[in-house]
Amino acid sequence: MQELKKKDCLEMYRWLYLTRRTEERMVEYHHHSPLTELPHVSIGQEAISVGACYNLRQDDLILPSLRTRGAFLVKGISSRRMMAGAFAKVTGSGRGKNTSHHLGDRQCGVIAGSGIVGGHIPLGVGTALAAKLHKQDYVSVVFFGDGATNRGDFHESLNMAAIWKLPVVFVCENNMYAISTPVSYHVAVPDIANRAAAYGMPGIVVDGNDVLAVYKEAQAAYERARRGEGPTLLECKTYRWRGHSERDPRDGRPPEEVAAWKEKCPLKKFRDFLLAEQWAVAAELDTIEEDVKTEVEDAIRFAEESPYPPPEEALLHAYSPSEGDAVK
Repeated sequence: MQELKKKDCLEMYRWLYLTRRTEERMVEYHHHSPLTELPHVSIGQEAISVGACYNLRQDDLILPSLRTRGAFLVKGISSRRMMAGAFAKVTGSGRGKNTSHHLGDRQCGVIAGSGIVGGHIPLGVGTALAAKLHKQDYVSVVFFGDGATNRGDFHESLNMAAIWKLPVVFVCENNMYAISTPVSYHVAVPDIANRAAAYGMPGIVVDGNDVLAVYKEAQAAYERARRGEGPTLLECKTYRWRGHSERDPRDGRPPEEVAAWKEKCPLKKFRDFLLAEQWAVAAELDTIEEDVKTEVEDAIRFAEESPYPPPEEALLHAYSPSEGDAVK
């Protein structure tokens, strides 16, 4: 595992704050002006996507879920293209045909998602199988919520990945609720990671609000996968601060529960760590935050000024081009 230096930690802090600020501004924009995308934000659980994706190689593939915004950014999708995707503009990675939390970009190693809960988990197994068949050592990383672990897609995927020892890491973003259903109502075992034992793979529980803890366990899982030892199920326990979407900001969760989890803010936790360990001073972190704010406002201007896709865009990229065909 690569040892983290001060530069790495400051970069991680930047990714955390960029993810938070991007989604905060999307929420604000949604409530005061029409935004094509209905935001489903990851505010409160940013450490998972940042910790899991930091130091991934360009050829490693990720399959994000609804609340994995930071994964897109860390893997190389720019703030401008991310915001343009939320505005459904042609300059977004989905060219106006997909929301920003389901977009894909093969050059960045991001596989386009699906609106079907858990529907992308088998695709992660497929990309990992391709790595094994072609004798390549990239890994596939699949993100999903606790609710998806009750679907057949999840169980069949884990079984197939385990018996073929595929290089895939399953990352469960357990934020304690499947829309409005508490995890204690729909999962009988204390930890979703326990389910890994049934398929003969490691199941690891990690504090999903600790970016360094997520990074450490994710890196260990990737190294295991690259050695040909098969998949890992990584359960990251966290909490989303807002409702399932901005259509239902008040979803019946106890206010005191939300307040308690806000005290475990992943950004505050990491900032306090950096200051306590003297890896940074407050002025350095404040500068990072101000730079991020400028970047996000630039992304919003870019999205506002970008055009919507023309009608003929709907006919492009519907099929993979044949050999020799030019991609428009």
